[in-house]
Formats: sequence, C-alpha cells, structure tokens
Amino acid sequence: MKATTRVLAGVPLAAVLFGLIGCGNSQQPVAAPASGAQAQQDSGQADAGQGSEQAGEKKEEPPLTGEVKQKAEQAALAAYPGTVLKSEHDAEKPGMYAVEVQQADGSAVEVYLDKSYKVVDTKQEGAEEDED
Repeated sequence: MKATTRVLAGVPLAAVLFGLIGCGNSQQPVAAPASGAQAQQDSGQADAGQGSEQAGEKKEEPPLTGEVKQKAEQAALAAYPGTVLKSEHDAEKPGMYAVEVQQADGSAVEVYLDKSYKVVDTKQEGAEEDED
C-alpha cells in the first residue's frame, strides 16, 4: 500500500506541472536568447538611442539628395562662398533645408533655406561650444 500512496502522492504534483506548462503556452511565446553578437548590437542600439535623448542631442537629419541637394547647395554657396560640409533636411526647423558651409577664413556657417531655396536664416557653427 505504501507504493500506491507514493504514486498517488505524485499525481497532484504532475497535474500542477502540466497545468503550469499549459498556462505558459497560452501566453506570448518567449523569445529565444539572442546570440552574443546580436545581443551586443541590440544593446548598443538601445544605449545609443537613450544616450542621444538624455544628452539633449538633436534628431537625426536626413541628407539632401538629387536636384534638391544641388539647388540648396548652389543657393547657400551663392550667399556664403566656401566649401559645403553637409546639406540636410533641418529637424529643428521643419520644412527647411540646412547647408553647412566652411568659409575661406576657416569659420563655418549653417545656412537655412526655404523650399524655394531662399536664404532665410544663418547660424555660426561652433558658437555653442565656445559658450561652454
């Protein structure tokens, strides 16, 4: 009778385990652990996104391309001769183009243009760093 009691005592435990397994399957599937390289990449992307938000950095600005790039750079250089360092859609001033130009004296100016390629504003680059 002792053997029968032991078998019957194990039945509730088995039922509980099967119940837990069944409950686990009714929820969302658990993702498999990422490989080492994937985990590092995912972690780096999360850290990078948090760091830029925490540091108060500006949003990513997509570069200008094609005819828009050509026209915006020509207009900026006509007003501020020099060398184009970069040209992009401006995130701080939506609907505007921003072209950064390095002038002959070594200073850099960001030239803001509207959609008709008219210069509407400028900002001396490096001014923020000088204030610190």
